[in-house]
Amino acid sequence: MAAPPDNDVLWARALHVKHNGSPALTGVSLGVREGEILAVGGPRGSGKTTLLQCLSGQLLAEQGEVWFNSAPVHTMSPAKRERLRRDRFGWIDPVPVLVPELTAWENAALLLMLRGVSRRRAKTAALEWLDRLDVGGCARKRPYALRRSEAQRVAIARALAPAPSVIFADEPTAPLHRADRAQVLRTLTAAARSHGITVVLATHDTDTAALADRTVSLLDGRRVHTVHLPPVAEPPPGPAAPAGPAETEGRAACSLSA
Repeated sequence: MAAPPDNDVLWARALHVKHNGSPALTGVSLGVREGEILAVGGPRGSGKTTLLQCLSGQLLAEQGEVWFNSAPVHTMSPAKRERLRRDRFGWIDPVPVLVPELTAWENAALLLMLRGVSRRRAKTAALEWLDRLDVGGCARKRPYALRRSEAQRVAIARALAPAPSVIFADEPTAPLHRADRAQVLRTLTAAARSHGITVVLATHDTDTAALADRTVSLLDGRRVHTVHLPPVAEPPPGPAAPAGPAETEGRAACSLSA
């Protein structure tokens, strides 16, 4: 088992994953440099989410290695991987998963408070990020009162507020219209660069991938040199759809542990 290159904060070698017997990743290897914004491109079903789950320790590959800062994630215990996701990683879902009983600022501050940061300090950090994402005026609203674009910005603020080492963003602007998508992505990438945060961004949108420093393309679970991506359809307008109890509990737990 060879250690990864010193300049890679994340490194994966020969990852193989199957879902229900079908290959999801087949021999995928890559390295991500510290502070880099890496886009993982490819059409839907190409293995992008599975790769992000492996890199973040949410999913163990059946074969292959994943390293973070020269530590082997693939040999860590479940408890240690959970601490890694909580303390060093951030995760942004395609659809915002917010705790319905909490206000927007409380949702944005939640990871900080779970780490033991005082409520006052956590609130200050959360409000700062909500302002930077142009949803400071929604700070006291609960998720049911937020538009879909506002709810996604709150979820992005929650990922940024603890200043993680790496943010995994799985189609983070999928529910947004094009104008909102561009503004949110500019804020996310600018914040990452100014704070030295590494970003691994899964997307099937060429405009989104263009904001990254580098793009790795997947097709049918394999790395390829070029993928021609279709245009992104605009999402219908409307409020954020509330998640059902089971979905909220399961997906929020995944997001919060990240």
